[in-house]
Amino acid sequence: MKIIVLGGGAWGTALAVSASGNPAAQHAVTLWVRDAAQGQALARQRVNQRYLPGVALPSGLLISAQPLATELAHQDLVIVASPMAGLRGLLGTLRQCTVPVAWLCKGFEQGVGEAPGLLGHEVQGQVAPGLRAGVLSGPSFAQEVAQGQPTALVAASAYADVRDALVAGFHSPTLRVYANDDVVGVEVGGAVKNVLAIATGLCDGLQLGLNARAALITRGLAEMTRLGLALGARAETFMGLSGLGDLVLTATGDLSRNRRVGLALAQGKTLQQAVEALGHVAEGVYCARTVVQRARSLGVDMPIARSVVDLLDGRLQPAQAVATLMGREPASEGNGSAF
Repeated sequence: MKIIVLGGGAWGTALAVSASGNPAAQHAVTLWVRDAAQGQALARQRVNQRYLPGVALPSGLLISAQPLATELAHQDLVIVASPMAGLRGLLGTLRQCTVPVAWLCKGFEQGVGEAPGLLGHEVQGQVAPGLRAGVLSGPSFAQEVAQGQPTALVAASAYADVRDALVAGFHSPTLRVYANDDVVGVEVGGAVKNVLAIATGLCDGLQLGLNARAALITRGLAEMTRLGLALGARAETFMGLSGLGDLVLTATGDLSRNRRVGLALAQGKTLQQAVEALGHVAEGVYCARTVVQRARSLGVDMPIARSVVDLLDGRLQPAQAVATLMGREPASEGNGSAF
C-alpha cells in the first residue's frame, strides 16, 4: 500500500515510522512536510530532532517537501497529521482526492463569531463533502508508537473502505487497529479528553490526592458522554479506546501535553509560560472554550470543562477552580447530573 502522511509533527512522524517499519506489510510510506528546510533536515539526519528526538526514521521512509499535488498522485491512503487549526486548509486542498483520507487531530475547530466550533467530520462536510474520509484516534503517545510499544487505535468512518484502508495501513504486531463507524463518538472523546486532562493535571499539581484524580476522571467521562450523546454519538463508544481509554492515558500519563499544562498552572505559571515550555501544540488549550460553547448551545452542562476555561482565561485561580467544583450542590450520580 502507498501511504502519504501530511505533517511532520510528533504524531505524524510516529505513524509514518510505524507503517514504514512494518516488514510484513511492505508499505511505501511518504512523510510530507510543508517546510523545505524541515524536509531537508529530516532526509539528512534521519531523525525528527524537534518533535520526535531519539527515534531513527526507517531507511525506506521517503521524505518530501514537493508540491502536494505532485505527491498525491498514485497514493492509496492519505493521512492528515496537522493540528486542528490546520485541518480545514488541508482538507480543502484534498477535496478532489479519490482515495481514502483520514485525519489524526483531536479537538473542535474554533468557532467564528456566534457560530460554534466544529468537529473534524463537520469541517470536512463543509469544505470537502465528496471525500471518503474518517479519523484515526485512540490512546496513543507518539513516542511509544514510534518505539514499537504495544498500542491500540480506532479507525472511525462511515465508509467501510476507509476503515479497511486504515486497518490495512497501520495494523501491525505492535499496533492494533479496531474499526468503528461512530465518527461522532470517536471525535468527541478525542476532543474532550484533552480538556479534562488539564483539569487532572491541575488536581495532581495541587497534590489533592488519588481520590480527587479518580473523581475528576470519572465525572469527566460523564461530561464527555453527555456531550457526545447530544451530538448523536453512541454511549458505548465512550467506554472504548477513544473515550475511557484515551481519557485515562491523557489524564494520567507523564507524556501528556495537556496534563503538563495543568501541572504548570498549579505551580503558578501563566498559561503562556505553560504553553511555551511544551514546544508543541496542546489541543486542550486550543479547544476548551469551543467545547464549552458547543455544550452550552446544546443545553449540556459541563462544569469541569467550564472551570478549565475559567482557569485558562484567568477568571479563576487553581485553588478556586477546585473549590468551585467541590462546592456544587449534592446530586444523584445516576440522574445525568454533573460533577
